[in-house]
Amino acid sequence: MSEIKIPEMGESITEGTISKWYKSEGDSVSLGDILLELETDKVNLEVTAEQDGVLEKIVRQEGETVRIGEAVGTLSEGGSAPSAANTAAPANEEKNAPAPEAQPSQPSSPAPAPAQASSEKQADASQLTASPAARKLAREKGIDLQDVRGVDPYGRVYGQDVEAAGKAPAAPASQAAERPAAVQKAEQPQDPGKPVERKRMSRRRQTIANRLVEAQHTAAMLTTFNEVDMTAILDVRKRRKAKFQEKHDVGLGFMSFFTKAVVGALKAFPLLNAEIDGEDIIVKQFYDIGIAVSAKEGLVVPVVRDADRLSFAGIERTIGELAGKARENKLALSDLQGGSFTITNGGVFGSLLSTPILNTPQVGILGMHKIQLRPVAIDAERSENRPMMYIALSYDHRIVDGSEAVRFLVTVKDLLEDPESLLLEG
Repeated sequence: MSEIKIPEMGESITEGTISKWYKSEGDSVSLGDILLELETDKVNLEVTAEQDGVLEKIVRQEGETVRIGEAVGTLSEGGSAPSAANTAAPANEEKNAPAPEAQPSQPSSPAPAPAQASSEKQADASQLTASPAARKLAREKGIDLQDVRGVDPYGRVYGQDVEAAGKAPAAPASQAAERPAAVQKAEQPQDPGKPVERKRMSRRRQTIANRLVEAQHTAAMLTTFNEVDMTAILDVRKRRKAKFQEKHDVGLGFMSFFTKAVVGALKAFPLLNAEIDGEDIIVKQFYDIGIAVSAKEGLVVPVVRDADRLSFAGIERTIGELAGKARENKLALSDLQGGSFTITNGGVFGSLLSTPILNTPQVGILGMHKIQLRPVAIDAERSENRPMMYIALSYDHRIVDGSEAVRFLVTVKDLLEDPESLLLEG
């Protein structure tokens, strides 16, 4: 008999949530079979069997949070799952067993003894709809689930309901009766007849939420805006796209232009490529550019390493590979760690303008937006319709001054409007 333990996954990950068991108790497993999927704040990982055997017992259920090294089940060595004939035998024996004799009817019995009442309460609790995390927490805190009032209109009890029940002192029944009707009504879900769906945040979504709030609370974040005339880039892509695809087997997109422009601007304004460590400023001498990607489980920011050393084709190929891994939920920790600056493109979803939030501990993030045809003044007498894009730079004002941020964004604009300069500056 061996234990199924959560493996080490890197220094920054200490726990995860079991999102799915692929095997059930009694199933035969072979070496390398996927037993369960673990959701962490960065990536989803599959835990596989380290030997042949039978999954004897599942200790931790789906939805429960587990720590690295914790045992979540047991696996017997070299066994096999019981056959259908063996599993059917007890049922046949029970079927052939003589029926118990009918008992004469009894008069109304007195109130059940304390032991009977306790057993009946436990039976009722077993019928409650509660999440595995709520049941676990209730066991740890010694709280009876029957005493927990959930806020879910459908009666399901969650971990936060158990936490609230553990913190709130129990009020005597007489006090509850004396409370104003308006207060009692306010505690009930409003419009209980209205359909709702309650979903628990995934671990990744919780982490995203915490990091965004942390960025708002810890950084002195400001955003400056500019606009780019995309005529020259669209012209280059139109003339070079087919040959580029044929030669490099990858499409010539916009991200390679923007990545090169950002690298060129970071070289000119290195504080945008820095971070704060206590009372020190760490200025990075490398250019690992994070590219925000929208995946099913939430936003992730895989990193294009040493972007200054990559060609346009190398950048496009790397971004394509990382985006594909993100969509398939196959990103590794090494794909997400580090990064010195981030680019996010809301334009693919139609966003015309936005204020991106910093990807801490980075101090700068560039927001791309939708390309839209707009009238632009050529001189005092002429105007033309040009493909324009608003760009936004959010920055940490603690170490980046406003003038520096504005000049950084102007540099990005100038490099994009003169694509040939990207070969020299980027």
